[in-house]
Amino acid sequence: MKIKSPKFRVRSVAFETFDVVTTTTTPSFNIRMNAELGVKNTNFGHYKFDNSTITFFYKGSPVGNAFVPNARAKARSTKKFNIVVDLISTSLPSTSELGNDFSSGVLPLSSQSTLRGKVELFKVMKKKKSTQMDCTMTISLADRAIQNLKCN
Repeated sequence: MKIKSPKFRVRSVAFETFDVVTTTTTPSFNIRMNAELGVKNTNFGHYKFDNSTITFFYKGSPVGNAFVPNARAKARSTKKFNIVVDLISTSLPSTSELGNDFSSGVLPLSSQSTLRGKVELFKVMKKKKSTQMDCTMTISLADRAIQNLKCN
């Protein structure tokens, strides 16, 4: 019996606070985002994973991260949980691209994380498995909504 790696994805996103300064001299953003994450386990045994961190990036520069608590995804099911992350542009090295993105009305983001854990089959066999998340998304500044959420 082959044990597959679970899938780890961003399922949906909502915003609590949405502060965007679009001035041409110093564009910036401060966004509090509620994200629903999912770990899809297609195996016939549960997947127990350790604590991890999810990091959000703007064009390769980290703008926020959140703690992912350890949990267990039951056999052949999806474990859903919510995280809150603050996306802040103060640590960005250059704001010239940020101004261009704001003028086009979108804010491109990506997220990355790795979960490490074990799949336990029939309470006898345990196999270490890790799964990686690599998602891209764009925030529409006019709608204050996520568009083009794609995870690999």
